[in-house]
Amino acid sequence: MSDLVIVESPAKAKTIKKYLGGNYEVIASMGHVRDLPKTRLSVDIKKKFAPKYEIIKGKEKLVEELKELAEKSDKIYLATDPDREGEAISWHLAYILGLPLDDNNRVEFNEITKNGVTNGMAHPRSINIDLVNAQQARRILDRLVGYKLSPFISQKIRRGLSAGRVQSVAVRIIVDREEEIRKFKPEEYWTIDAKFIPKGSRKSFSASLYSDANGKIKIENQEQAEKIEQDLADAEYMITKVKHGTRRKTPAPPFITSTLQQEASRKLGFQSRRTMKVAQELYEGVDIEGMGATGLITYMRTDSLRISDVAKEEAAQYILNRFGEKFLPAKPRVFKTKSNAQDGHEAIRPSMPSLSPEDVKASLTSDQFKLYNLIWNRFMASQMSDCIQKTTQAEISAKEYIFKASGYYVDFEGFTTLYVESKDTEEEKSTQLPPLEKDMPVKCKELKKNQHFTQPPARYTEASLIKALEEYGIGRPSTYAATITTITSREYVKREAKTLYPTELGEVMTNLLKERFPKIVNYKFTAQMEEKLDEVEHGQEEWVELLDEFYSDFDKTLKKAKEEMEGVKLQLKEDQTDIICDKCGRQMVVKVGRYGKFIACPGYPECKNVLKFVEKTGVKCPKCNGDVIVKHTKKKRVFYGCSNYPECDFVSWNEPVNERCPQCGGILFKKKGKKPKLYCATEGCGFEKEFVEKDGE
Repeated sequence: MSDLVIVESPAKAKTIKKYLGGNYEVIASMGHVRDLPKTRLSVDIKKKFAPKYEIIKGKEKLVEELKELAEKSDKIYLATDPDREGEAISWHLAYILGLPLDDNNRVEFNEITKNGVTNGMAHPRSINIDLVNAQQARRILDRLVGYKLSPFISQKIRRGLSAGRVQSVAVRIIVDREEEIRKFKPEEYWTIDAKFIPKGSRKSFSASLYSDANGKIKIENQEQAEKIEQDLADAEYMITKVKHGTRRKTPAPPFITSTLQQEASRKLGFQSRRTMKVAQELYEGVDIEGMGATGLITYMRTDSLRISDVAKEEAAQYILNRFGEKFLPAKPRVFKTKSNAQDGHEAIRPSMPSLSPEDVKASLTSDQFKLYNLIWNRFMASQMSDCIQKTTQAEISAKEYIFKASGYYVDFEGFTTLYVESKDTEEEKSTQLPPLEKDMPVKCKELKKNQHFTQPPARYTEASLIKALEEYGIGRPSTYAATITTITSREYVKREAKTLYPTELGEVMTNLLKERFPKIVNYKFTAQMEEKLDEVEHGQEEWVELLDEFYSDFDKTLKKAKEEMEGVKLQLKEDQTDIICDKCGRQMVVKVGRYGKFIACPGYPECKNVLKFVEKTGVKCPKCNGDVIVKHTKKKRVFYGCSNYPECDFVSWNEPVNERCPQCGGILFKKKGKKPKLYCATEGCGFEKEFVEKDGE
């Protein structure tokens, strides 16, 4: 007889089996085994929101296998992931296998290493019912919103739509930003920038006009800029103030779930779903040459910045050996976790800090190596000395005007030798000023006035959206990847390179929800629900009372909306066509069915005329002058082809635009990227230029 350990995935099972040995049988539940069925609400609202769980379709054979193994085992350990979802899976397994809930059979592995597994098995506990109830409350809450609100939205806008407690707020954030951009009115302003050369030097430095006799100056128009330029025409310039200083730059803390997703998006171009998939693989275990199956990182769903003393010591030893004593701070760093964070796990770090990315590169896939390298560098840098920068600030006077110049150079690299955190906005670049002294005359090499306009707020990227969701307290970091996947796959939001735009569908749906269900898309209300779910987890709130309080108000709002919008249908501009029905003369519209979009007569059921949906680009085919249309691969990747296929074989991954090449007259294509370009694909031409976005594009 052996003991049975149930985990969630085969990869994790394989790694754990290696450490536990022959006295243990380790099997994977393959995630959830019991859940609310997809085909119906399955929540009895009148009976205290009792959920009606069923074995997930296709898992019946696995459940029977688990039951058979459980009967043959002396002891059963539930070792699912160490979070709300994992606790719920253990609770469902205990129910299916008939295990008492007060048994000490629940084990947690923060890392899948020998120490992590040994420590987890040495400290079994009973199932945390508060954690389970928090997961149940979240699941039922999301089910109530999704299954009650989605049919209403579908009826009023378009078939097959879905609304969600977190996803709808995420779409609103993107829609609100788009409205800000549309309402934004640029304001003109000017700067006067100069280049100076100190006496006896050949090296010039840059400075900008800062103030005049009345204080800090704001140049609003060209006339004002030209007047200042004239005033300075014969001016003599002198350095009137020089200040030298030292600036210490501290490293970013180790990753938590949200910051890992943000940084992987910025540095690696990974979408959040890809990041979490790869992180799960690194946590569960990878076959490392000479070591076998090994978990390379700690649990990747965490919002705690805590680091174990053992990990700090191992990191310190590595840093000492590789970089030297100067790169170690006087005492180990302690990073402060946010007050509302769950502190059950450590921050995301390498489970064995001494195992560098280069040590394991040969055993990892390209994505695994990139992400492990990012996690390892970030963690190691967090344990290293500050970067020390020497700064210089100078003021240059001419008549009543003062110019300011600043610069710095790195005196000691510290942690930056290994890792520097990326930002969503451009960072200050290192510029070193030449030796400057007070009362030193300088020659003005160049004086230039520059026109500028204030810029609207930037559209969201995945990284900045995740940051916003976290700051607003909406959803949990572990759900961000699924949320973003949902809103893009359902076409409420479109992705252009890294930028997220709302579609017309996303905007119409958001405006309907704002008008009829203001609480559902209210940032504050959604954040308060997250706080209440956390209170359930800590045993401070009854989950049934939480659901009752939410649902009574939600149900009244839904009934009122149905009554007041009886017979109302919102028509999207993108659903209108210029095609006239050849059977009844009505203007045909785009509809969505089980197999996607199609064109239909709005007179259904009297007129049942339908046509195939074709999305035209408005560009003519360069080969046969047919229409270039949008097409999709089986994996839904967009490409462009001729409507006359198969007679015409024109295809392109890049989008053609309605603009001709000025050199050869060929069609121009749009190449995506950080700086999109228009280029000519005609052989031997080579023309390209920067793509400038126009309204509506």
